Amino acid sequence: MKTTSLSPHLACLLGGAIGDALGGPIEFLSLAQIRAKFGPSGITGYAQLDGGIARFTDDTQMTLFTAEGFLLAPPNADPIPTVHRAYRAWLQTQSGRFDPSRKVLEGRLLALPEMWALRAPGATCLSALRSGRVGSIAQPLNDSKGCGGIMRAAPAGLLFEPQVAFEMGCRLAALTHGHPSGYLSAGFFACLVSALLRGSDLPAAIRLAQLLLLGHTGREETAAAIQAALSLAADSSVPPSPEAVERLGGAWIGEEALAISLYCALVHPTDFRAAVLLSVNHSGDSDSTGAITGNLLGAALGLAAIPQEWIEPIELRAEIERLAVEIEKAASPR
Repeated sequence: MKTTSLSPHLACLLGGAIGDALGGPIEFLSLAQIRAKFGPSGITGYAQLDGGIARFTDDTQMTLFTAEGFLLAPPNADPIPTVHRAYRAWLQTQSGRFDPSRKVLEGRLLALPEMWALRAPGATCLSALRSGRVGSIAQPLNDSKGCGGIMRAAPAGLLFEPQVAFEMGCRLAALTHGHPSGYLSAGFFACLVSALLRGSDLPAAIRLAQLLLLGHTGREETAAAIQAALSLAADSSVPPSPEAVERLGGAWIGEEALAISLYCALVHPTDFRAAVLLSVNHSGDSDSTGAITGNLLGAALGLAAIPQEWIEPIELRAEIERLAVEIEKAASPR
């Protein structure tokens, strides 16, 4: 497998899946429960392996369907309708009954039995997609700002330059999440991924995304959450810890998931292991913050920064590698 120019694209997708798989088993545990179960350091590796496989959750399922939707969009056409069809394909898998014959989208993911596993799917994503309506910024389906929009937005950053990635991230999140904090956090995150892939360091990527955020109405909560993360990361009197993470919220909503992930990446900018472990060891939405932090530092640091013992057992690794190759090829002329 090539690990040169491909490395950041693959590392972003793999990093997200790894963070997701690390956080999934403790998503609904409090910090006290995590420490009681795993010791004072909390979780330090995969809590469970299913036949030697580290299983990811709906976060990565939807991220992979996002990537496939973008890749299957007709050339020079708006890709968002095809991404919505990809989400409808994901919804089909949430029946739990493997039936790839009822295709709603061409592509490979529906043919994989593993993608039909139920992994605690988000209620907002399910209800929005079951409605049959297509949400948008102009015509929101609901007032949800849950983190189900941001946690699947990394492929927009892998495919598009930062300004376009911001808009695409917002639009794909708005398919299911209608509150500005639900889709602006996704746009901000996609912009970060794009800037990191293009050589920016994380502080510079944040500054760029902040400038783009200024052009959007309803930005106040997202902007405040970002500033809280920046201030906490810069406060030398507060060492990085789960208690510090929990000052930023529980990550069940988009802006808090973004803030926690930014904080963890900022305080451990060159240490994938430390950043991702910090991002999952808290009382909130551990799999989403693990996924987002893994996406960010994968894009920033590349494949070599990810512990090999976390890469080897990750679920559908070959499929993630295939999508990364196709995304890099598709991104080249954009």
